[in-house]
Amino acid sequence: MKLNKDVKIDIEEILKDLESYKPKRRGWHWRENKGIHNIGEFEYRQASQPLKNSLPLPASKSFGYMDPQPDCVITTEIASGRFEDDIRRMRMAAWNGADHIMVIRTAGQSHFDGLIEGTPEGVGGVPISRKQVRVTRKALDLIEEEVGRPINFHSYISGVAGPDIAVMFAEEGVNGAHQDPQYNVLYRNINMVRSFVDAAVAKKVMAFADMLQIDGAHNANATAVKAWKVMPELMVQHGINSAYSKMAGMKPQNISLSTVPPTAPPAPSIRIDLPYAVALRELFKGYKMRAQMNTKYMESDMREATVTHTLNLLISRLTGADIQSTITPDEGRNVPWHYNNINAINTAKQALLGMDGINEILEIKRDGELGKNVRELKERAVLFLEEILEYGGYFNAVEQGFFVDSGYYPERNGDGIARSIKGGSGAGTVVERDADYMAPVCHHFGYNNLPHDVENPCDLIGGCTLCNHDKISYIDELDEEDNVSSRLESTYEYRKTDSLKPEVEWAGDGIISTTFFLPVNERTAEFAAIEMAKKMGLEDVVVIHRQKMQDAEGTLVEVKGKLPFSIDISSLVIPEKPEVLSDDDIKNFIMEYPLKIVAATAGEDEHSVGLKEIIDIKHGGIEKYGIECHYLGTSCPVEKLVDAAIEINACAILISTIITHNNVHIDNMAKLNQLCTEKGVRDKIILVGGGTQVSNEIAVSAGLDAGFGRGTHGNDVASFLVKKKMEMGEFQYES
Repeated sequence: MKLNKDVKIDIEEILKDLESYKPKRRGWHWRENKGIHNIGEFEYRQASQPLKNSLPLPASKSFGYMDPQPDCVITTEIASGRFEDDIRRMRMAAWNGADHIMVIRTAGQSHFDGLIEGTPEGVGGVPISRKQVRVTRKALDLIEEEVGRPINFHSYISGVAGPDIAVMFAEEGVNGAHQDPQYNVLYRNINMVRSFVDAAVAKKVMAFADMLQIDGAHNANATAVKAWKVMPELMVQHGINSAYSKMAGMKPQNISLSTVPPTAPPAPSIRIDLPYAVALRELFKGYKMRAQMNTKYMESDMREATVTHTLNLLISRLTGADIQSTITPDEGRNVPWHYNNINAINTAKQALLGMDGINEILEIKRDGELGKNVRELKERAVLFLEEILEYGGYFNAVEQGFFVDSGYYPERNGDGIARSIKGGSGAGTVVERDADYMAPVCHHFGYNNLPHDVENPCDLIGGCTLCNHDKISYIDELDEEDNVSSRLESTYEYRKTDSLKPEVEWAGDGIISTTFFLPVNERTAEFAAIEMAKKMGLEDVVVIHRQKMQDAEGTLVEVKGKLPFSIDISSLVIPEKPEVLSDDDIKNFIMEYPLKIVAATAGEDEHSVGLKEIIDIKHGGIEKYGIECHYLGTSCPVEKLVDAAIEINACAILISTIITHNNVHIDNMAKLNQLCTEKGVRDKIILVGGGTQVSNEIAVSAGLDAGFGRGTHGNDVASFLVKKKMEMGEFQYES
């Protein structure tokens, strides 16, 4: 099975023969051929191997549609609750440059005491089951072949079932995972003894599978009352998990710190966050760095989230990041939509490329305030660790509430997360192994009494599941109602027929968002927007963002709702896309039948850049074909354009109109048609309108022959002029 870029990914086809599927590879993949690349007309210093198939940034149209790839892995995090829709999102993410797909597991899975089976719908994430993992890895095998780069698949190895999940991940080709026993203890209230014993087993299995481990220390930032005060503690958490992982057999290059800046604007974030990033990288040389945005400060304003993300990316470029994680800018709204995954990826790609080579022209000033703060953070972290040892170790320190206390160490406010060594999920479940304990499986943590003539424990049973994939017991669906088959059946109409609904999370969900500016106070605006959306025909309307512009003058409100209808694509009347003539055909026509045009931005409009790109030879405009262009400048009265066309016997008038206030663009186009009619030349002059808000339909309805909007090139306009002159059957006219 291969993917066709013009055909939707076939979920039903991927679901076939899962019982016999085997992952193509194990282990984490870093971007290849990193360093200097010449792409287009530019040299990149921090780039990696280009993709076989990809989608460039929007502005790339001015640079030959090139699509450079930064040197670091880029993450997208997905949590829709339905893996069959996540797969589609993964494909879109990969085409836009993501090569680390992190699937957030469903809420509560930390407390499951074993693997779950089937594919139930999740809440706040995806239930991580063998079938879900196998389907996803199978789909990613196809996607990575399509884009031409290996894709890393990632989820969580934590909770009471951590070792079970680690084994399943190793069996199914998962490439990376969060694994940090402190996360279990502090944030899931799992018994600390159980958590650390389970972690040792899980890390041993991860080491076998060459999986990348990402820790969970960043959660302290999201939990702390004042995250900028827990920086020394975060460094200690990173240190404990990194050392524990190394002792369990993991390679340092497979151990990654999940770093999160502790502040965001309006705090003076760079001055606080940069020293912390520098201190981490100096204290943990030899380990990988995964840079992530801090979700603590994400509200419902996606613009604000994107600006903070960009500042975080500046720190990544200045200090180095092996993995650049992206958080969807709608995280603060808890509406993880398809296109916002892509927006976050593109923010990372755009910023990283824009700052390519920044370290060669800027350097971090180590003397002065930054150097002092770096040293202070390290000293406070070391003192914190020494105090833990004085109290008898990590477990005792947790019981005393040392962690996520809002004080800047050594300050203590007594509000840390305290856990009992005898409490939490799984308490009392760790027992000492018998002296003759023996387990016939390989990559097993701890002592294992084997017969002297046995080299590998699993030789006793003819191989374990890590060595012999055929020994895995694959279980399909268990719930007759809550499974992927029933969900696919319910969305069949919107996936396989011509019935179309908008979607942002799941197939056929019908959700759209719309924005209102209402000149009333915030409270009134919220409920007025809901009522207006209902009158527009939306159902289940919810406000997802509101922003006060000024107490009395007005409020911006964004709502989401569901469209209660679908449309039939087959019934749409879609005009054929105009054929663009070849450059040679256009030039040959112009040589035989010379054309001249007049052009200007009309009325009070001074936006000339777009029109000049259509005209000027240096931009590949219509002049290059030999068309004689008379440019009358900006803010040109429509009357002047018509008079000039008559005076020089022009065959066409090109009017550019960007400003749309009070529909002035439509008025100017209609006026152009009216004046040409009044002067008796309408049937002899081709009238063309253009602008970012102009479409062919709008221009024709205003009386013009054609309209061209955003993305138009000179060859589009030249081709139309030639074909229109052919249609008119006369190539000159006398005034």
